[in-house]
Amino acid sequence: MSRVIAIANQKGGVGKTTTSINLAASFAASGVPTLLVDCDPQSNSTSGLGLVKDAERPGTYQLLMGDAEAADLLQPTELEHLKIIPSSKHLIGANVELVNAEFREYRLRHALHTIRDQFEVIVLDCPPALDLLTLNALVAADSVLVPMQAEYFALEGVSELLDTIERIRQTLNPSLFVEGVVLTMFDDRTNLAQGVSSELKAFFGELLYEASIPRNVRLAEAPSHGKPALLYDPRSRGAEAYTRLAVEVLNRIRNRATTSQEVSTTQSSTTESGTTESSSTQPTAPPSEVQQ
Repeated sequence: MSRVIAIANQKGGVGKTTTSINLAASFAASGVPTLLVDCDPQSNSTSGLGLVKDAERPGTYQLLMGDAEAADLLQPTELEHLKIIPSSKHLIGANVELVNAEFREYRLRHALHTIRDQFEVIVLDCPPALDLLTLNALVAADSVLVPMQAEYFALEGVSELLDTIERIRQTLNPSLFVEGVVLTMFDDRTNLAQGVSSELKAFFGELLYEASIPRNVRLAEAPSHGKPALLYDPRSRGAEAYTRLAVEVLNRIRNRATTSQEVSTTQSSTTESGTTESSSTQPTAPPSEVQQ
């Protein structure tokens, strides 16, 4: 079963799209079948993976409106194991057109259900707002990965996002949880960054990833060439940081899956054992008595 991860933070400029592109690329480079869904009308994830912005090309807008199947929207990238469902400026219209639509919050979830088994990881790049597009992504997701800068204003934004996630859990997606928090544009030479990092570690605990993403020129240049950092300059600090983050994320996903499977097996064995003991201690009535 695949994992759907929404990259979300309503604060702009924290590295959501950069994280979406490079994390998805790092998954794919390690051989993991990965899909990136561009849920942002700015369509920067689309252009950042080498696709020309094209308002006439079907993409996420048609997916949400029910005008196309997900399988028909998959676009290849330079990485063998990475596909993308592109976005366009038309996607902004979905915020208005879906307002009165039935099951409007579940459109993306239902649309992706038909292709989930083709990918081990599906990454959703969310817009910098808690609008209907982000809501669709959070309802479709299994978990949320939160990129944030080591700045005090960023802490306020994350607090609002966590409140939103909790409300969604209570009403629309009970299984949604925070996959983790990653520091982006991190400069460990400043006292401010170190102070905020310490506060985040105290607040989030193990949810804060060990890997952090540094400010890096090559990382910033890569989108203008339509490439993830690991293809533009694989030896750059930014590319290496996202590779470490991908390993950490995948390890957590797989460890969680293993633990869940072990718990399920244990519960199943306990149930079977209880049934066997019950059968051996209870007298079995003849068929005629059962019928009576």
